Amino acid sequence: MAIQHTVVFRLVHPLDSPESAAFLADAREQLTSVPGVQHFAVHRQVSAKSALEHQFSMVFDDEAAYEAYSAHPTHTAFVAERWVPEVAEFQEFDFVDAA
Repeated sequence: MAIQHTVVFRLVHPLDSPESAAFLADAREQLTSVPGVQHFAVHRQVSAKSALEHQFSMVFDDEAAYEAYSAHPTHTAFVAERWVPEVAEFQEFDFVDAA
């Protein structure tokens, strides 16, 4: 069963700063290099109802592909070196098709 992994977040950097743009570009480059990542997308949140500003979305064929991504050295390095110091707040959501 396919899993859509999403994370909605706010960076420590100002919204339209060069640092924010670099984070988003580096995330796209690095995370899409991990085997199993499909349909990677970066969205900007526009509702005034949330302080979170961006969303990453990606799809995995199944739980095994998702777990392999989570443990992959490129992903764990990105989390440690970029995500932890540069993300101020986030929420993670993982979806499967409803029965």
